[in-house]
Amino acid sequence: MSENLQELMQSIGLKARNAYCLLAEASDESKKLALRQAAAAMRAGLGDILAANQKDMQAGKVAGLSKAVLDRLELSEKRIENVAKSLEDIAELPDPVGKILAKFERPNGLMIERVSVPLGVVGIIYESRPNVTADAGALCIKSGNAAILRAGSDSLHSSLAIAECLRSGLKAAGLPQDAVQLVPTNDRDAVGQMLKMTGVIDVIVPRGGKSLTSLVMQDSRVPTLLHLDGNCHTYIHSAADPEMALSILINAKMRRTGICGATETLLIDKQMLAMLPKLVEALIAEGCEVRGDELARSTDSRIKVASEEDWFTEYLDAIIAIKTVGNVEEAISHINIYGSHHTDAIITKDQAAADLFLKQVDSAIVMHNASTQFADGGEFGFGGEIGIATGRLHARGPVGVEQLTTYKYVVKGSGQIRPK
Repeated sequence: MSENLQELMQSIGLKARNAYCLLAEASDESKKLALRQAAAAMRAGLGDILAANQKDMQAGKVAGLSKAVLDRLELSEKRIENVAKSLEDIAELPDPVGKILAKFERPNGLMIERVSVPLGVVGIIYESRPNVTADAGALCIKSGNAAILRAGSDSLHSSLAIAECLRSGLKAAGLPQDAVQLVPTNDRDAVGQMLKMTGVIDVIVPRGGKSLTSLVMQDSRVPTLLHLDGNCHTYIHSAADPEMALSILINAKMRRTGICGATETLLIDKQMLAMLPKLVEALIAEGCEVRGDELARSTDSRIKVASEEDWFTEYLDAIIAIKTVGNVEEAISHINIYGSHHTDAIITKDQAAADLFLKQVDSAIVMHNASTQFADGGEFGFGGEIGIATGRLHARGPVGVEQLTTYKYVVKGSGQIRPK
């Protein structure tokens, strides 16, 4: 690692800690103003953002990025407006800082309160999707945290342009601009440096593929909120409504194939195999490649052979694997073995089967009669998200403003001393 990069990261870290100390005490009104002004800056800077995105898109095409990755990377006037609207939505969320989470009095008269506070300096490492820059920065501003953002090299120009809008909003509100900093280099060693910045960065949130999350899990000395891959399942139970199942599956797989909430494996009860050719027809009509086990292939010659590896795979592309099961218990077992604990759905009119599935599937998000593509902080009413946490500690599911806080205990006395 070059001396210059070390100096750059140390400088970014010092600025972030200083900014955090100020932002943590900021009023909700000033944080709201910062986000509203950032949204205005995005609309005013539409041309500059689109021009920056075109640089990334052209470089991505030359580099041979897949269609799905290019879709995640591309910005349009509509997508930028959606991002600006998301900033305004996050601004209007209740302030998560300073909430009294619990309050109780001890027999000795001590009054104890558990109060929400920001996490501190949050490092977010992500790939491809420049809108994450806005979501992550805005959520950190709203929750009183400073953000150090490390975008993927393929979205660097777009992310820098968006980050400048956030910094502009902070300045307009009289808040420290350095509460949002984007690492201005595509040098991969910057990630390694972030993972060692104990005492500077309080938590790391990786958002990307297995290679990124594996690197963070292996090398980080900083606590992490892991966003693992989205190997999501839709299960068509024997009591499913066929038309509902078809509608949900096509949306869950094909609405956007490159997002982490896209269904990658269809589980289907053997009693429902008669509807499989219709499902396959609809998937192929949407441009989706279909793979399946032997029993699934016996129903339609267009289904290709699925291997054991397919059950583990997050395609992020127009490919789906089909696995036949005998009952809800087999479906649950398959998901818990092969899934990534992200999002899984059951389609059924049988409430008992749904209740069993929702209780026993070990995932951050479980759904009944709904598309897995609803696995999104915005759809949950969080305004946005940094990612979907699939671990068990601190936060699980969409990481929004409340998940970016911790708490401290405030103890109020009237002269009490502890007896010897």
